[in-house]
Amino acid sequence: MRRTFAAALGVLLGLAAVVLVAPAAQAHNVLQSTDPAEGSTVPVVPEQVTLTFNEPVLMVGTTIMVHTADDEMVNIGPPLLVDNTAGIAVTGELPAGEYTVIYRVTSADGHPIEGQFRFTAAEATSYGVATAAPTMTPTPTTSAEVQASESASPGPSATVTAPPVEEERISGTLLLGIAAALVVVGGVVAWLLLRRRPAGSPTDPPSGGVPGQ
Repeated sequence: MRRTFAAALGVLLGLAAVVLVAPAAQAHNVLQSTDPAEGSTVPVVPEQVTLTFNEPVLMVGTTIMVHTADDEMVNIGPPLLVDNTAGIAVTGELPAGEYTVIYRVTSADGHPIEGQFRFTAAEATSYGVATAAPTMTPTPTTSAEVQASESASPGPSATVTAPPVEEERISGTLLLGIAAALVVVGGVVAWLLLRRRPAGSPTDPPSGGVPGQ
């Protein structure tokens, strides 16, 4: 019986551990969309390159660099942050061709997110250095808004879709409740098994003496 109890309790604790770890894995910030989009071709390089995430990002540790095909960096100034969107302004002579955007941002929970994407400019353009601080309007983050943007413009801005943050939080709370329930059930089962164990069972040590004496 002890082996059965130990096996059952081990299974319950293992399930609880999996459920408790799952919300932490889901909580990390993820990239939802970029403008220009990954692999897209745009008429000219826009004045700002933006990245939209499913949660806010921090200025500390956030960097965004835009490189031409000749590996010349054309971004200027610090990143711009508005809600869940991070962006960078570009300046100077911007030739036609492929561009690479390399980013590293810091989530609100301190988790770093890094990666890169490419887009192509069909024609050359140029931008002077802005005399005023650049501003930025955040791009849509919901799936419906992203799809509407794709149908309205030749350069879609969404490359990744992710579930809304509120749904992730609700899911995490539900999983924590399930884990707590499993632990409670395991405790009840253990108590019942120990209580039902008959006194003087063969597993009990002899109380002393030899039978028949």
